[in-house]
Amino acid sequence: MNAATLLVRALADPKSVAGLDADRWTQLLAAARAEQLIGSLAHRLQGHAMPASARAILNDAAFSAEQGQTHARWEAEMARRALAPTDMRVVLLKGTAFVVAGLDAGVGRFVGDLDILVSRNAIDVAERALLAAGWEWVKDDPYDSAYYRRWMHELPPMIHSERDRMIDVHHTILPLTAGPRPDAAALIADSVLLENGLYALSPADMIVHASAHLLADGDLAGGLRNLWDIDRLVRQFSTETGFWKKLRERSHKHQLADAVGRALRLSARLYETPIDRQLAGHPRLADRLYARRLLARDGWGRQTRKFTRFLFYVRSHWIRMPPLMLARHLWTKARRSA
Repeated sequence: MNAATLLVRALADPKSVAGLDADRWTQLLAAARAEQLIGSLAHRLQGHAMPASARAILNDAAFSAEQGQTHARWEAEMARRALAPTDMRVVLLKGTAFVVAGLDAGVGRFVGDLDILVSRNAIDVAERALLAAGWEWVKDDPYDSAYYRRWMHELPPMIHSERDRMIDVHHTILPLTAGPRPDAAALIADSVLLENGLYALSPADMIVHASAHLLADGDLAGGLRNLWDIDRLVRQFSTETGFWKKLRERSHKHQLADAVGRALRLSARLYETPIDRQLAGHPRLADRLYARRLLARDGWGRQTRKFTRFLFYVRSHWIRMPPLMLARHLWTKARRSA
């Protein structure tokens, strides 16, 4: 059992840490830190016996996660104030949404950048409002700016000049060059109002977005945390009447049924998530390769399985844009770097 497998077992079944020796505790904590799951692990292991040194590390991680979430709430409030005069609907995404909405997926979660979703028709207005409120471009590169605005699902990254916090402003959830075309208008229209005046995606759309982020928009780096989000969301929402039917409808509406099915199968495989087998579909041989990629960590938290990671790196580019566009883009970036 490698360190990443030790981590997913501890998250799925906290009792599994009983009897771990010092070396295994070191591996577990190193993998959890590398996967940005150490705050979540701290909460899962509350009340379980462990060495004093491990408890101290996990207590520090829980405190750090709480601090990060306080910063995330404040950054969401700053964005709300900046965009309030525009009267547009602002939808929080990912970790900030989980935290502000008080969801189980937010417990102990590390929150990085602030991600928001606005209507594409309002993207220029949002951009001007944020620039006026102190955000600025992380990198003012004409090629990157033009590429983002024409082909990507978001504006180029912005950072606040005083608070040094980044914001990603989305108008949909996948690049325009990707195969699936999610219905961004439906995502926004069905979003749920939060107490702070901002919005979060509907429960089904949250899981669709998490599945897209995991499987349709990257190389699965940090995938164990994304998959843990899915586990927590499914466990919390699946008790609601009609949930699985709604998730099936939304996954097809957003052209992401395959991604949702695979995400559910992987979540069940690694975290023992209770899933709807009809929606998840039958296990695929390729699921083993995806699991191998997700578990590519050694006892020091370093990434392993270099060839597997390379295959998923190639895949991440292949699914984001057609081959000729990809070749032209990579050639342009290589020339500019040189």
